Amino acid sequence: MFGSFGWMELLLILFIVLIIFGAGKLPQLGEGLGKAIKGFKKTMHEADAIDVTPGEAQAQAMSPPISAAPASGQPPAAQGQPDQVKQG
Repeated sequence: MFGSFGWMELLLILFIVLIIFGAGKLPQLGEGLGKAIKGFKKTMHEADAIDVTPGEAQAQAMSPPISAAPASGQPPAAQGQPDQVKQG
């Protein structure tokens, strides 16, 4: 890839990058580029992991719908729960 570039071309590219980003940003730019290359290589060599567990949205879609009113006609608080007294 870099076989066609000579040292003069690479020096010119480095000089242009130095002018654009400044000397203070070059170490950060190199560090970010190195991390990106390392991450890319790591993902290329890892086996693809397949997630077979259903997601939360799929689990909700598969569960039966919850009705707002019970079939017996009683309010939800009166079904199978002891009577509650309001204090006020």
